[in-house]
Amino acid sequence: MHNRNLVLVTGATGAQGGSVARKLLADGRFGVRIFTRNGNSPKAVALQEAGAEVATGDFNDVKSLRKAMEGVYGVFGVTDFDEHYEREIFQGKNLIDAVKQSGVEHFVYSSSPNYHKLSNGEHAVPQCDIKARLQEYAKSHRVPASFVHVAFYYENFINLFPLQRDRHGNLHFGFPQGKTKLAMTGVKGVGGVVAKIFEYPVQYIGRTVGVVGEDRPCEEYAQVMSKVLEQNVYYHHIPRDIFIGFDSQAEKWADVFEVQRLHISNRHIDLIESYGLNPEMQSFESWLRENRQIILSLIPAREEGVLV
Repeated sequence: MHNRNLVLVTGATGAQGGSVARKLLADGRFGVRIFTRNGNSPKAVALQEAGAEVATGDFNDVKSLRKAMEGVYGVFGVTDFDEHYEREIFQGKNLIDAVKQSGVEHFVYSSSPNYHKLSNGEHAVPQCDIKARLQEYAKSHRVPASFVHVAFYYENFINLFPLQRDRHGNLHFGFPQGKTKLAMTGVKGVGGVVAKIFEYPVQYIGRTVGVVGEDRPCEEYAQVMSKVLEQNVYYHHIPRDIFIGFDSQAEKWADVFEVQRLHISNRHIDLIESYGLNPEMQSFESWLRENRQIILSLIPAREEGVLV
């Protein structure tokens, strides 16, 4: 028998799962059980101290997934290409199969648009396309599921694309997004949207919701940075073929930006729905003010990077 107040959160020691687990715990409408490989990790222990149950296991082990789902009403699922690469499809199917076999009443999966299809087969973006395939797999198996498509993180300006300094002392960032709007969100916003989706299964099972906190051209994000950081910041478009040559991780991001530039003109409807579900969605300016010192600390003292 399912406890209608218990949700299993996978990936709870990561960004999205952690946001969902913390929001569910803070709201108190649902009990939380987290699924983790290491129940003694600092993040797992912190969530346990906040009131979460802990179930240990691995996406490679369907039995451990099914055991973790015993008695739960809902499951939040997130899979990780960056850690597991092509094996993500196998692990995602294990997760979905366990949800189906366990009779879970509401599954919320963090998926993605299919960039290969959007580009008519011109660009493959496996970290997104695999998640899109898993979304279709869940639908084909008639799993009672909702899906979220999470926008580009504000936090990527800390973890992946810190500001660079040019020879004139100005700050800049660049990638192949061009003048097309770039949808973004803070990690915290994911939890608020997902928590509300769990509250309204009738309205959201079968639907896909984009999690978006801002949807602006990159030049406007640069203007916000200039205002908050009190330094001149500008964006420059780096063509895909040049961006690819920057480092070993550049190609997967180059194709993400290129497909968005050419095939996703805006995500304004997602922006409206995100704020409707979660009025506490954070603006880019608000997030930047919170993280101002971190952003500034990452800026090199002298010119770095390649201008095009």
